[in-house]
Amino acid sequence: MPNPTETDALPTENDPRWQAVLARDPAADGRFFYSVKTTGVYCRPSCPARTAKPENVQFHLSRDEAEAAGFRPCRRCKPDQPDLREQHADKVAEICRLLEAAETEPSLTELATIAGLSTFHFHRLFKAITGLTPKAYAAAQRSNRVRTQLAKSQSVTAAIYDAGYNSNSRFYEKSPQLLGMTPSDYRAGGTNSRIRFALGECSLGAILVAASDIGICAIALGDDPDRLARELQDRFPRAELIGGDSEFEQWVAKVVGFVEAPAIGLDLPLDMRGTAFQQRVWQALLQIPVGEKVSYADIAQRIGAPKAVRAVAGACAANTLAVAIPCHRVVRSDGGLSGYRWGVERKAELLRWERQT
Repeated sequence: MPNPTETDALPTENDPRWQAVLARDPAADGRFFYSVKTTGVYCRPSCPARTAKPENVQFHLSRDEAEAAGFRPCRRCKPDQPDLREQHADKVAEICRLLEAAETEPSLTELATIAGLSTFHFHRLFKAITGLTPKAYAAAQRSNRVRTQLAKSQSVTAAIYDAGYNSNSRFYEKSPQLLGMTPSDYRAGGTNSRIRFALGECSLGAILVAASDIGICAIALGDDPDRLARELQDRFPRAELIGGDSEFEQWVAKVVGFVEAPAIGLDLPLDMRGTAFQQRVWQALLQIPVGEKVSYADIAQRIGAPKAVRAVAGACAANTLAVAIPCHRVVRSDGGLSGYRWGVERKAELLRWERQT
């Protein structure tokens, strides 16, 4: 006959959360808290304090729930304060806002000092959370400002300076990578730029693949090939749209094969045109393994903007590279598929294929 202590311990030992406590798993922090009856405190799963006996442990979904049960926060792991990941995310979000507002790009040392971290640690942390280096993030932000200014400024020169570049030559060196064309051509709606494209069929219906001089700039799915072509023309109203040559046809074949079987990967350059925020989201999407799903809230957390769930959804909707940037792997917190630029049915089909592989 088991003694009362062993019986009391069973509910805790059979709870999968107990293993996270035993392992002091930092990945479990924020998902739940646990309290200890003999000490009257509640802790994070990663708390370094001596492990309590299982018969004295209770689990709680939130800080409020633990405190309502009469427990006070542990002085070692400080569960009533933001954890290290949240603190890091807040610091990176603060730096992102600074870069978005800065007229001139601060140095890496200045940014690290503001964050209160070493230069090396800050650089690694920023890239881990946003998917971009601080320098690349600042460049993407300036690119976005240039696009905005080119649409409303009276001259290209004025747009370049208004966007934060201190010389024309510095911007013109980078404009093909930032805009996919010269500033004058961009301002003229894509005049003089060449976009190769081709239409075809795949298991999901019609497919359009288009490429600039930088790389694949559009992968679109639909039921009507003519509509896909018109949408491409609307996106590049004054660009020269030309049929693909034999080399491009090989690119198209690779893209179609990738759409049919995403697990094989796509070894082609991508021309991802978007705001700094959109690029942060897209970089995070590229890290989602084939066959897995994450929520919009998960992506917002990963890029250091936990409150920007709707903005993350907007960035997913703005994606023009179907499957290559796998926004189909992002779902609602309740598991619902929500919207998809190329149809929810296609999103469901892609997820089904990936689960099978």
